[in-house]
Amino acid sequence: MNPKPTPEELLRSVFGYESFRPGQREVIEAVLAGRDAIGVMPTGSGKSLTYQLPARLLGGTTLVVSPLIALMKDQVDALSRRGYRATFLNSSVGPEERRARALAIRRGEVELVYAAPEGLEASAGGALAGARLTLIAVDEAHCISHWGHDFRPAYRNLAGLKERHRGVPVLALTATATRRVSADVTQQLAMRAPFEYRGSFYRPNLRLQAVKKGGEAGVRSREVILRHVASRPGERGIVYCATRKAVEGLAADLRDHGVRALAYHAGLDAAVRERAQNAFQADEVEVVVATIAFGMGIDKPDVRFVVHRDMPGSVEGYCQEIGRAGRDGKPSDCILFHSWADVMTHDRFAAQVEDPDVAARQREQARAMFRWAESDGCRHALLVRHFDERIAPCGSSCDRCAPRPLAQAQASSVRAARPGRGAASPGPGAPWKVRPERGPAQAAGPEAADLFERLRAMRRRLADARGVPAYLVFHDATLLAIAASRPASEAALLAVPGLGPRKLADYGAEVLEVVRCSPGGS
Repeated sequence: MNPKPTPEELLRSVFGYESFRPGQREVIEAVLAGRDAIGVMPTGSGKSLTYQLPARLLGGTTLVVSPLIALMKDQVDALSRRGYRATFLNSSVGPEERRARALAIRRGEVELVYAAPEGLEASAGGALAGARLTLIAVDEAHCISHWGHDFRPAYRNLAGLKERHRGVPVLALTATATRRVSADVTQQLAMRAPFEYRGSFYRPNLRLQAVKKGGEAGVRSREVILRHVASRPGERGIVYCATRKAVEGLAADLRDHGVRALAYHAGLDAAVRERAQNAFQADEVEVVVATIAFGMGIDKPDVRFVVHRDMPGSVEGYCQEIGRAGRDGKPSDCILFHSWADVMTHDRFAAQVEDPDVAARQREQARAMFRWAESDGCRHALLVRHFDERIAPCGSSCDRCAPRPLAQAQASSVRAARPGRGAASPGPGAPWKVRPERGPAQAAGPEAADLFERLRAMRRRLADARGVPAYLVFHDATLLAIAASRPASEAALLAVPGLGPRKLADYGAEVLEVVRCSPGGS
């Protein structure tokens, strides 16, 4: 009988990485030792690996509780391409297929099963009744706490999980939790002496800027946003708005100025939202204009800017949303527009909440966010202090420490190179006449830029042939690494970060052929 691989061996062979990110190894060790654990790991720190890797080493079935119903299929598809036996149970699965999946779970044929909290009292709970659970992972765990910024009543269904599955360790994961919220999460989930890891919330590659809008001394956010996006041709970004009406209007304005922009909010049909999300992941659009409904579960490393047209409702929400920028470690801009009118908007949202305690908490959170935007001193230092972390002033990564002007380019400057005013949205996949993109590949020289574009075209062909989003084949960061290193053998290709044996087997021949046939190839 072959011995079980070590976590490091599994990290290399399945996930294609040479080393763990901060906190991953510690949380994994606690889970493998049978301990309850809570990981407060900021957005982009690789939380999913802390249950995906143990799922293979522990055997049996790992239950992943997640609110991201729209993304469960993509997550399962990505795991399947790494050789995992994974499935999901939610409201999108028909009765007959649900029964088949439940039977596979009871037979021990599934390593990872994703389920929404709403289903744990119904079909998902019944399917798991006969399973040999070895780990329960609760993603977005702050949703269970009244003190969290995104309390969801359905998460209260999780309160009895520990009692129903005695002896099974519980892993709670969140990107944004104060110590008070962390303590509430452990209590609500009945966790016993849990191991806790708190990562640093300081991300120096994010350049934070806050701008007062409206009034005599304020700015007109629409015009500045148009200038900013116009000055960043070919770069990917997210613009958050407080209301659906604002989302639709700003997306239309950006398209009028030739920007490949799509709207995303909860009022759109689910298929439309999915197309927008996939188009953004596949680099078919430059900008998504969205409410906070967009972004959870997005793993796109090259988002170069996140703009808040309206102030978010909490410091935690702001931290989570800007955390979608710069996951590749490269400099990225985070611009926040704010005013007291935004606080009043969040007060109106709170007035619709039935629970008076939750409503009061939401009103206070909005005021805390406004105070942060208005405060003097290093923005990064003030941001991490909210999570009980202390750092010295950043010196160069915020507008308090290093003032920098907003976008210098005029919105009109792109009209000659982009479609004219009034251009309709072509929809994902339709052609646009836009300026050539400038980015890391171009900066590396013309041959690297050419190879990067050839690799992206190959990725699109492979994704279309398999009926999956392009990012499930390769992330841009992997293609950039291939373009820079120009591997000429399978061994050299396997050394590229993020490219493990499974992807080598699936796509290695095509990648090496593209490299060989490109200018400068052997």
